[in-house]
Amino acid sequence: MSANPPSLRPDLAPAPVFSSLSRPGQPRIGMVSLGCPKALVDSERILTRLRAEGYAISPDYRGADAVIVNTCGFLDSAKAESLEAIGEALRENGRVLVTGCLGADPEFITGAHPSVLAVTGPHQYEAVLDAVHKAVPPSPDPFIDLLPATGVSLTPRHYSYVKISEGCNHKCKFCIIPDMRGRLVSRPAHAVLREAEKLVEAGVRELLVISQDTSAYGVDRKHDLHPWKGGEVRSHITDLAREMGRLGAWVRLHYVYPYPHVRDLIPLMAEGAILPYLDIPFQHAHPDVLRRMARPAAAAKTLDEIAAWRAVCPDITLRSTFIVGYPGETEDEFQTLLDWMEEAQLDRVGCFQYENVAGARSNALPGHVPAEVKQDRWDRFMAKAQAISEAKLEAKVGTVLQVIVDAVDDEGATCRTMADAPEIDGNLYIDEGFEGLAPGDIIPVTVDEAGEYDLWGTRA
Repeated sequence: MSANPPSLRPDLAPAPVFSSLSRPGQPRIGMVSLGCPKALVDSERILTRLRAEGYAISPDYRGADAVIVNTCGFLDSAKAESLEAIGEALRENGRVLVTGCLGADPEFITGAHPSVLAVTGPHQYEAVLDAVHKAVPPSPDPFIDLLPATGVSLTPRHYSYVKISEGCNHKCKFCIIPDMRGRLVSRPAHAVLREAEKLVEAGVRELLVISQDTSAYGVDRKHDLHPWKGGEVRSHITDLAREMGRLGAWVRLHYVYPYPHVRDLIPLMAEGAILPYLDIPFQHAHPDVLRRMARPAAAAKTLDEIAAWRAVCPDITLRSTFIVGYPGETEDEFQTLLDWMEEAQLDRVGCFQYENVAGARSNALPGHVPAEVKQDRWDRFMAKAQAISEAKLEAKVGTVLQVIVDAVDDEGATCRTMADAPEIDGNLYIDEGFEGLAPGDIIPVTVDEAGEYDLWGTRA
């Protein structure tokens, strides 16, 4: 077993897990799912609909009658990865349909790959299905083709992403996600809770709540009421988190914008209703950089807010992402970010070097930072983050933590603590006495050893 590398990209979902059986003559569709967990949920929804119509899922190119590539358009580097994946699917299979964020610019795709069968944009499920029907007509057998109660999942059986809304109302200058995915559209609270309940009933032990802006959930619905369990529940993140916490699974919140009402979530964490974990995209700490990003610029108040969260819930884990080398960023502004990091002592940190993205307003800003300076600042930032992480993990040695088992092989068990989300955070490894453990088990572990990002321990 190997420890996590220190530069895992926080915009990437776990690798999809495919498992499929098919009957003779059943049409088979392959899926390449790129980008973030929100895109992975879109892939799951597409495949669930296709399975309901009698399609099998192919885990490889050669066994598929056609391949769907769900693309990412977050950064120019992600766009390049998407084009490369489309090209690979064309070479290996030849019949390719493209969807996802990059599909919002179909000419960009067809200009590079004119032979793709169809291009659709993000969360255009009906259009994707229509394109699949045209390329590979369905051939369902209602007596054989049974759909799992929870639909098709591309994650391990013991955890699942639950997307509570689509789109975003922010206008950050470096981001084009609102242009691709639109303004905030929240799902009804009872629909989210019913999905979460079904997942837990099917054996899911951890629910990962995702959206473009989780703390804004329900704003577009004016926090309307919905029937639930003989009463009513508001479409508000606090109410939603409280109800999800009653389902008996770990509940982890991602992409929580630091609105003032986020402080209302912290008592739920202190009570154990939801995991003491907040994933908050701070992006930077210097007020002038934040203003150029068109983001709130009260970094000092953010430190006060972090202190208040920790006063209520001392065990809270804070994860965030940052951008270095943003246009106009000076050495003094970058040093302010390093100083802020030293004071904030965030537990989990990801970092991007700024990239131009076609259509982003930040492209036109003056003072673009040379590549070598961006790399130097990224290196220095990650060194600071690594030192903080190492010290925090060392302090856990000798303590007993609850962990969830992700995988077991001949060498040991790979687990995660409450402080670790799949793929983007660290692991806890059990090298001895792991016999009998299975993915999804939640057990107490004594921490014996700490590294820069990972822990090692024995069953308590």
